[in-house]
Amino acid sequence: MDYGVGQNNRQETSVLMELALVSGQIHYSIVEEMRKDSVIANIADDLGLDNNQLSSRKLRIVSRSAEKYFYKSLKFTSPGARFALQSAEDPDIGSNSVQTYKLSDNQYFTLIENIRTDGSKYPELVLEKPLDRESQEIHELILTALDGGNPIRSGTTSLKINVIDGNDNAPLFSQDMYKVSLKENIPVNSTVIRLNATDTDEEINAEITYSFIKTSGNIHHSGIFSINSITGEIKMNGNLDFEVTDNYELSVQAKDGGGLVAHCKVLVEVIDVNDNAPEISITSLSSPIPEDSAPGTMIALIEIHDQDSGDNADVDCQIHEDVPFNLLSSETYYRLVLSAAIDREKTSSYNISIIATDRGSPPLSNTRVLTLDVSDVNDNPPIFSKSTYVAYVPENNLPGASIFSIQASDPDTGDNARIIYTISSAITENTINDILSLHQYRDRRTLCSKII
Repeated sequence: MDYGVGQNNRQETSVLMELALVSGQIHYSIVEEMRKDSVIANIADDLGLDNNQLSSRKLRIVSRSAEKYFYKSLKFTSPGARFALQSAEDPDIGSNSVQTYKLSDNQYFTLIENIRTDGSKYPELVLEKPLDRESQEIHELILTALDGGNPIRSGTTSLKINVIDGNDNAPLFSQDMYKVSLKENIPVNSTVIRLNATDTDEEINAEITYSFIKTSGNIHHSGIFSINSITGEIKMNGNLDFEVTDNYELSVQAKDGGGLVAHCKVLVEVIDVNDNAPEISITSLSSPIPEDSAPGTMIALIEIHDQDSGDNADVDCQIHEDVPFNLLSSETYYRLVLSAAIDREKTSSYNISIIATDRGSPPLSNTRVLTLDVSDVNDNPPIFSKSTYVAYVPENNLPGASIFSIQASDPDTGDNARIIYTISSAITENTINDILSLHQYRDRRTLCSKII
């Protein structure tokens, strides 16, 4: 029986082994960082016991501290094991009876002869080197019995030795690491990869169970991926999102029916798909815009961001309308600048549609509308409705009577459109203000004055 390491151990360990009616303590020293499933010693040989009796005598490890680090394994028959064979029969007596046995040439077994108390001989088969069922499952030998007569007579029999499997082979993956690339829009229940570990043992020792190894680094992946414990097929159990996580590392264990394991890693690369439209952010905006602003004046600073990657994140921006503004690019920013002179009296505000389109396939776009008001400057003089007014005044007109109305307008707005009327004249005999006065009033359309 081999005594194996269940986990890496860094210390010298003393283990108490108990069997039915027999107990013994064995002291072993092992090297730190021994790999799991490493063989430490053959306890049957060390205790001087028959390996074939260990199972029936219920050998077990009783040390609490050692149970989590070590395990016992009732494996392959060890070299030196003996198997008694049936004696040959010869009706003759004395030297004419069976005197010796011979075994056909082979590399695994030899023959020894034992003598009973009555003087008869019987053969025993001795195992010289470990058997390997995976290399040779059946050994066929010829046993020959010879007498001592003259002439010598012999008899033969065939020995067919079936090697029973012991779990001496751990499962084996074809690779230590597998790499898979998946688009982030892969549907749920799609197959990611089908792992296949092989085990050269047989029956239950070759039955493999697959599972994820839950560690602090990948425990949050368990909801996204699932693994079939029988087939080793890994499937999508949730949705991928490249913008959240662009790769996963899955640790997988293959365990055979005898408890031996193999490990591998599956690296999943998430490939971006164009599932995010560009985002448009206005980081700076000047509004209203004075109508006397010079071409080239920056009006707004616009940031463009796309959560995708590669071509899916490359964005082009343009203005939809025919307006006196341009977009100038600078990395992920665009500057909205004035491209021509503007006149508030012609257009007092602009609605500008900024369209951002990525270069994905198919492309995605987003639109942001900016409303820009144009502020007035005093760039227009007042204008009379006529250049010349003619008025006829009766000579007997009473003082204070209204004799005439005049009207002027200004296309500007606010204070820039407020009109003040004054009278000037070339009359020298009397000032015009001694004869006439102005009265201003506001109707629905304009500010007017009456000469009184």
